[in-house]
Order: sequence, then structure tokens, then C-alpha cells
Amino acid sequence: MKTFILLAFCALAASAYALNEADRVSGENGWYVPQQDGSFEWVDKDVAEEWMAQQEILESRGLTTVPVSFYLYTSSNPTKGQKISATYKSIDNSNFNAGNPTRFVIHGWTQSYTAGMNKNIRAAWLGQGDYNVIVVDWARARSIDYATSVMAVSATGKKVANMINFLNSNYGMSLNDLYVIGHSLGAHVAGYAGKNTNGQVYAIIGLDPALPLFSYNSPNKRLNSNDAWYVESIQTNGGQLGFLKPIGKGAFYPNGGKSQPGCFMDVTGACSHGRSTTYYAEAVSQDNFGTIKCGDYQSAVNDQCGSTYSGVRMGADTNAYMVSGDFYVPVNSNSPFGMIN
Repeated sequence: MKTFILLAFCALAASAYALNEADRVSGENGWYVPQQDGSFEWVDKDVAEEWMAQQEILESRGLTTVPVSFYLYTSSNPTKGQKISATYKSIDNSNFNAGNPTRFVIHGWTQSYTAGMNKNIRAAWLGQGDYNVIVVDWARARSIDYATSVMAVSATGKKVANMINFLNSNYGMSLNDLYVIGHSLGAHVAGYAGKNTNGQVYAIIGLDPALPLFSYNSPNKRLNSNDAWYVESIQTNGGQLGFLKPIGKGAFYPNGGKSQPGCFMDVTGACSHGRSTTYYAEAVSQDNFGTIKCGDYQSAVNDQCGSTYSGVRMGADTNAYMVSGDFYVPVNSNSPFGMIN
């Protein structure tokens, strides 16, 4: 953030004014960028975009590194991951089975492959049968500065795509039942992975895709509904840490998508933001999130979609065949969070 503050100072010196707080709309004319201590710093859109353009040049010249590791979990090793790489020796010596469907799971800012969301999601899928669950660990997510983690999203996504392409081309891993699941910044990593695969990924699940420093009007620089045959977004802290406008072909708004019940005094939004991962793991294992179809996302946000449940369940494995549009999702404040048995 220090880089942004310096740029903001230079911009202020040049223009002699910045946006008043009342005029700020995060994601439209700037962003409230999260800090590691849980606070937020406002950055005007022109300042942020100038800095990001400069950083993109440095990234493209290879002046920064983007370490990415992959850990494979299967029914044979459900809790201890096998570190794998895109080499014949590595995959041949692992438990990877191309005959089973594959799920990639990608964490967000400040996290690693040992994060609770990864444990919960991999356990949920392995509880459904035989899967290859590959958890992605990207080191740049643990940068103290959120903005520098954002700058690594594209290159990280391309490295995920390289692994997908290797497994598809050399081991026959099917793209037709491949899911790439990402939380927050990891959702945009999933989007870049989908943009760079040799063929179309079946499904991408974006768990509260990160809003700060991403623009709804720049779909090629974020997760968008064209990055896979089906893209689902579960939006739980919209307008703060996550997007409020719909990202996926199927966009789901638990409790209206801004804040979540049971997240008391959630000033930073971290609790509501993280609930997207908790809900998804529960959805995979219990298929218990009923939904109400809405005419548009504003109706979902304002809980103005009526009270009649649709036939769609949030996070369901069958959604790719039948889902399009925006859905309000009633949720409980405690586990189980889904309200349909």
C-alpha cells in the first residue's frame, strides 16, 4: 500500500483534490483496498490504474517471480497432500487417476494450501466419491501488500492452466468434468486459468470473487462468465471485499449477498467474505441450499424475489446443465447454513 500512497500523493499534488468520501463508490471510481491489519485505504481509480499499468510492464518482463505449487489429494491420501509438478515423473509417482473427475481449489489473499477452506472443500468432494483434488498454493497471495498479490493473479492463473493442459494432453484428464474453484483473489486466478486452457473448462466456481482493484467493466481482467462452459459465483460480501454485481452465469446471493447472519461486528467483512467457502463445502456435501429465482441482481440484494423456492440448489453438481440468472439464497446463522433438508 505504500506504493499507492506515494502515487496518491503525487496525484494530489498534480490535481490539488481527490474524491470526497461521499462520492466514493468502490469498484466504480476507486476502491477501498484491504490492509493486512483489517483496515482499508481508499485509492482513486486513476491512481490505481496508473500503478497497475506500470506493474504489468514489470511482470511481463519477468522482473518478479510467481511461485506456484500443487498438492494432490485422493481417496488414497485424503489428508496428506502429494506435491506434484507438470512432469511425467511427478505424476507417474502420484495417486493421480485420470479416470476420476478433477477439482482444482485456489485460496485467496494471505492464505496457503493449508487454509481451512481447502481442507473443507477437498473433504467435501472426497466424501462424494473418487476425485483428484488438486489444491493450488500461490506464494504471492501472502504478500503484505494486497496490490502486489493482485498483480500476480494473471501469471498464477496461467501456471494453473499449464498444469491443466499438461494433465489433459499427456494423461487424458477430461476437461468435460473439470471444476476450478477459487475464493476471493483465487476466483480471478481461476478465471485466468480458464482463459488459458487448451479447450474449455467445464465449470469455474467463484467464491465471493474479490472486488478491490478489479473492475466489472473489464471482464478480460477478472473472472467472467465466459471463462468456462459454466461459471457460478457465490457472493457473500458484495460491495466490500467481493463483487456485488453478478459475475457468473449463475449468481447466488446468500442473505442478499452483502453480509451474512452470524457474522457479528463484521466491520472488515472478513467473516461474510469467508462464508462463501463454508457455504460451498456444505453445499457439496449436503446439497441443502434452496434458492429463489430473481429477475435481476438488485432484487436478490434487496430480498425482493418472493418466497417460492426454485428447483435450483446453490453449489449443486448439476447446475451447469440448468442454471442461468440471479438467485436469492436464504441461510441460517449457524451450521447447517442451508435451509433445505
